[in-house]
Amino acid sequence: MKRPLLRALTGIALLSLTTIPLATTQATPSYAAGESYVALGDSYSSGTGTGTYINDGSDCLRSTYAYPSLTAAARNYSLNFRACSGAVVADVTTTQLGALTSATKYVTISVGGNDAGFADVITECALPGWASDCAGAVAEARSIVTNTLPGRLNTLYSAIRTKAPAAKVVVVGYPKIFNGEDCDWLTFFSPADEAALNDGVVLINSVMRAAATAKGFTFADPVGGFTGHAVCDSTEWINGFSSPVVESYHPNRLGHANGYTPLVSGMLTGATVTATGAVVAEAQAGAAEQAQLQRRYADADSTIKQQQVELPTKAELRKLAKEKGVDFDAWWARTH
Repeated sequence: MKRPLLRALTGIALLSLTTIPLATTQATPSYAAGESYVALGDSYSSGTGTGTYINDGSDCLRSTYAYPSLTAAARNYSLNFRACSGAVVADVTTTQLGALTSATKYVTISVGGNDAGFADVITECALPGWASDCAGAVAEARSIVTNTLPGRLNTLYSAIRTKAPAAKVVVVGYPKIFNGEDCDWLTFFSPADEAALNDGVVLINSVMRAAATAKGFTFADPVGGFTGHAVCDSTEWINGFSSPVVESYHPNRLGHANGYTPLVSGMLTGATVTATGAVVAEAQAGAAEQAQLQRRYADADSTIKQQQVELPTKAELRKLAKEKGVDFDAWWARTH
């Protein structure tokens, strides 16, 4: 059953705002205090989907609610938060690796999904079956993941090890997004589409794990932790189709606090971080300082192409239906 449109667009943000407790006092920022931690990667590391972002002048959508910020705040690490929404492997190489030095103690990285065209595949599969070729889009993405991504990751991981020879490196995978149901009014995923997309996540995680293991890095697989919290589950840790659109199909605050943070922090430091109100407040207290640090990289960040799901309007769907000989009004009445 399709969910009400208001919940489809705002429910996740409201849930995330009210479920994680916030401390009532501001803590002392810790970004410049302790051991060096560099967070690399794409939107799943930057915190896209959490609804609040540091004001660093970029489109990277870096959030104090993301697992790198929460981990750094809890462990008193000096964080250089380079992960950026839209990043592909080449972007990490050219815009983020400069943050690494021989003194870097900890590194996390998630990247690869955008190389496989994550947003474009989701967009294709979200269309009605008569308007899309989901199977073809998934097959093309799988080909990139199988044939092209391993070499890219191998080169990138080698560069990370060269630039940060003593660092503990955790490669962070992706969660399955769907639970077999489509409850958003504006999308039309079939159960087969959702299964194919989830299988794609398993494939890319396997490629990332193999490349990480080959370099002696640790792989953090979030699939198990996010089970029961996919889009359309009773408590979602991943946004469905959302407003703003760029936050669609990304972990929300609960996903970072309850899914990613304990998983990644335990592997990175050997001590699991719990996203308590005090930890969240500590991360928020460092937002201005972190924003100032990231402004130094503004020119580099501006070269990264943002990627998001782009669905057609009702008028555009009607036009497409006419071209394909589909009775749009009858179809719309059945699906809405």
